[in-house]
Amino acid sequence: MPEWISVTEAARATGYSRKQILRWIAAGTVKAKKIVTVWQIDRASMLAHVRTVEKLGSKRGPKRGI
Repeated sequence: MPEWISVTEAARATGYSRKQILRWIAAGTVKAKKIVTVWQIDRASMLAHVRTVEKLGSKRGPKRGI
């Protein structure tokens, strides 16, 4: 059974900003559902994505516009 957490709780747990977490939700890289006006994120999905992002580190490629 998934454990659902808010965007604020996810930001606090991972150290990423709320804005970045909302970008991941929009991109579909984390499992999330919207209840009325509040996003809820599957904790396991969030932690798995954070591990993936941290493994990539500086290998993510050049920044856009540079």
